[in-house]
Amino acid sequence: MRCKRSYSCNDKKGKKGRLNLSYNGFYGFGHASKKLDLLNATQYATILNEAYVNAGQAPKFSNPQSLGAGTDWQDVIFNTGERSSHEVSVNGGNEKSTFYGSFGYYDQTGIVMSDISYYKRLNARLNSTHKVTDWLTLGQTFAYTNTKSQGINSNGEFGGPLSSAVNLDPTTPILNPDLSAIPAAARPYVIRDANGIPYGISSLVQNEMSNPLAFKYTQLGNNGWSNDFIGNVFAEVKIIKDLTFKSSINGKKAYWGSWNYTPLYYLNANYSNLGVNSLSRSTQEKFEWSLENTLTYQKRFGKHNFNLLAGNGYYEYNIGFGQSVTHSNLPISSWEDASFNFDVGRANQTVSAWDYINTHKVSYFGRVVYDYDNKYLFTGTIRRDGSSKFGANQHWGTFPAFSLGWNVNNESFWPENKIINTLKLRGGYGILGNDGIDDFQFASFYVSGANYPGFNNAGNEVVLPGYYPNTLANPDLKWETTSQLNFAADLKLFTNFNLTVDYYKKKTSDILRKIFIPGYVGVTNAPTANIGDMENEGVEVELGYKKNWSDWGISVNGNFAYLKNTVTKLEKGRDYIDGPGFQSMGSVSRIQVGESYGSFYGYNTLGIFQNQAQINSYVNANGQMILPNAKPGDFIWADTNGDGAITDADKVNLGNSIPKFTFGMTINLNYKNLDFMIFAQGQAGNKIFQGLRRLDLLNANYQTTILDRWTGEGTSNTTPRLTVNDTNHNYTWMSNYYLQKGDYLRIKLVQLGYTLPQSVTQNFGVSKLRFYVTGENLFTFTKYTGYDPEIAAGDSFGIDRAYYPQARTFIFGANITF
Repeated sequence: MRCKRSYSCNDKKGKKGRLNLSYNGFYGFGHASKKLDLLNATQYATILNEAYVNAGQAPKFSNPQSLGAGTDWQDVIFNTGERSSHEVSVNGGNEKSTFYGSFGYYDQTGIVMSDISYYKRLNARLNSTHKVTDWLTLGQTFAYTNTKSQGINSNGEFGGPLSSAVNLDPTTPILNPDLSAIPAAARPYVIRDANGIPYGISSLVQNEMSNPLAFKYTQLGNNGWSNDFIGNVFAEVKIIKDLTFKSSINGKKAYWGSWNYTPLYYLNANYSNLGVNSLSRSTQEKFEWSLENTLTYQKRFGKHNFNLLAGNGYYEYNIGFGQSVTHSNLPISSWEDASFNFDVGRANQTVSAWDYINTHKVSYFGRVVYDYDNKYLFTGTIRRDGSSKFGANQHWGTFPAFSLGWNVNNESFWPENKIINTLKLRGGYGILGNDGIDDFQFASFYVSGANYPGFNNAGNEVVLPGYYPNTLANPDLKWETTSQLNFAADLKLFTNFNLTVDYYKKKTSDILRKIFIPGYVGVTNAPTANIGDMENEGVEVELGYKKNWSDWGISVNGNFAYLKNTVTKLEKGRDYIDGPGFQSMGSVSRIQVGESYGSFYGYNTLGIFQNQAQINSYVNANGQMILPNAKPGDFIWADTNGDGAITDADKVNLGNSIPKFTFGMTINLNYKNLDFMIFAQGQAGNKIFQGLRRLDLLNANYQTTILDRWTGEGTSNTTPRLTVNDTNHNYTWMSNYYLQKGDYLRIKLVQLGYTLPQSVTQNFGVSKLRFYVTGENLFTFTKYTGYDPEIAAGDSFGIDRAYYPQARTFIFGANITF
């Protein structure tokens, strides 16, 4: 079930009759489903020596063969992650009242350094419905959730254990008592293990890349927390027969914050804190509420069936504030002693507070549902929504929709047959509105923190504090709308088969998105704009089979979808909009008319120069060399526009980040009290930018695919030579070299369960007892060389910056009903 707002989900209710008590719980453990094939110490030293020698510099290592395998940093960061869940629920009621209550606890540790990667959740819920009179029904929902968590940097190449494990050189040991290479003033702050031995510090790969075990020490004790209180109360009044009025009020009060201690440390020459330690705490709270009223009229006469609804809603968000405090120079050396009770003096205290600016939305809506003799079906809806997230002239949007259906098999002319048992044809058209952006993006606010050159009264040049606009105002910002036309057919075939075929064409207009702007514009935040339009056209097919006989039962359901995505329009004055950048490459994708949203754009390669003669013969129409600085082993950059030079104008579409095909299959088997289920999913037709390696760190480690690099004529036509002086930009320009197919097929879930016979369970007061074992992410079939091909598209545009790997998990659980 998908819920529009968390506090409006009343999907679990009590049942009339006796009291029912249930317990659902499981315990599981998992580990990374894949490790990257990275160079070991000997391979790394050999490769790095080659890169320096090719640049005319001295090699880094005198004897690579003596280094052996070295340190596998992935083994250092990966561990077994555990997860457990326990939930107790009770429900019951009588003819007048029903209730449902539950209490649950969930605990999960990460598969990457679980000391600083975990999530804990405590939740409770109470729902009840009371029929006070024949014309009045009251109900409520109350829920509470508490969380505590800590996470590592994920999908980010700038720091964190995962990125460090990929990029750190394997020649650095985990522990290294020799601190002679460390500045004397920094040695007291080098992180040590429990025995006092210093953790190894790389002299080759630095900046945010650090020994993960030392980095862990800087994060211990840090956490984020939240407390959410959610409530809903409704009253349903039966005014007259067939006419019902319902009013509901919903509310959510959220508290959240963080606790962070920063010790003194030295991780490497560019990553240290040798000044003062600090302790920071933030606390924020928000309140949101809504009121919805509906009037429903339901009537059946003859073969006509009507259901009419009219309503309105008012929704208010972001009523709240936040505050933070930081104390520095605490007289402690461990996070375990961190406290705000120390008197650190006014100079070592920083306090800030802020208010949130509340926003609201008003809605008016109506719906008509009609069917005639269960043959001809019609549903029509209309919404009129006003949002404060847009400017004065753009608050309101109107969003109609309708659908038609025809149960052909209910017609008198439809013959009974064993081939097509039922046939339903349906179609529809509708428009949806989207205001899912940050608040007040149509306005520009002035914020403090700017420094401007100026002069004092004496005429001397000074720096003057001032204000600056945080972003560019856009008073014409308006609703994003999505219109969709679809036609579908639902069939039941040969008694046991079900088939659904659905064609759709969806157009999204006035797409809301932050746009990238150059730094000289003078604002710190990218503005939000209605950047253009795009179309999604596709077909979805679902096929199922179900049959039961004797003690056996089987059901098989498969789905397949094809999607074609095309940008059809951009705002005036734009040929394309750059997507997010990747390190020194700049933007690696574009939003361009006629192409898929977020297509990869860069240079195309025509292979590798095998010798100087090829370089000399790669000339323009005037006989001039197109790549005069290239050397054998370098990429041959394609002059796609034929102007005789390699420029930005030669960048072309290199592939889509959005999959063209998605598919899945679920198989359920039952034999007596045994049940078995397997679920597989996959996708195809998309590209992934494999960006796990830091380009600005020349000595960062490589995956073993680099062993197939060009080392002489005929050795490779796909992977260029290595050099730390890459004047041909082999590894620093965006090109098809960095793109890989994102196709995969994953065995997502396998479960085997057994339900004890009631003849056994009733002897100890249990109505149902089921045990099961589950395996998640057991196998993935793919040629992608990153951790996981199942990465997000959207505004990340298929860029893999070191996504948190999927865990291969085994779970043991039980369901008990008393």
